[in-house]
Amino acid sequence: EVQLVESVGGPVHAGGSLRLSCAASGFEFSSADMSWVRMVQETGLEWVSKINSVGEITYYPEYVKGRFIVSRDNAKNMLYLQMNSLKDEDTAVYYCASLKGPMLPIQRARPARADFLYWGQGIQVTVSS
Repeated sequence: EVQLVESVGGPVHAGGSLRLSCAASGFEFSSADMSWVRMVQETGLEWVSKINSVGEITYYPEYVKGRFIVSRDNAKNMLYLQMNSLKDEDTAVYYCASLKGPMLPIQRARPARADFLYWGQGIQVTVSS
């Protein structure tokens, strides 16, 4: 059974930090390029980060660059997102997902279901002032 289970979300004050985790099982995680995306009320689905299978190459959109860090531990089948200096506009449901095809730099086009092979159930992150 393929599973991607996000954890450690919840409420946090603006300026604070959270670390999201994604536990993967049921597929070859170590060969999969992975991503974090989020569903925002005002703008819909947004890219958050991409990381290649080895963990050497990462991409971020400008609105999280310098604040968020994506990482992975292939030995544990784990994907992480360290979120620092959180802002109100970071409030969203965050999803981890495996990417289809070659991993390309993040473009302006919004993510779509066709970009992903597997995805998790999502986890709520709420940032308050």
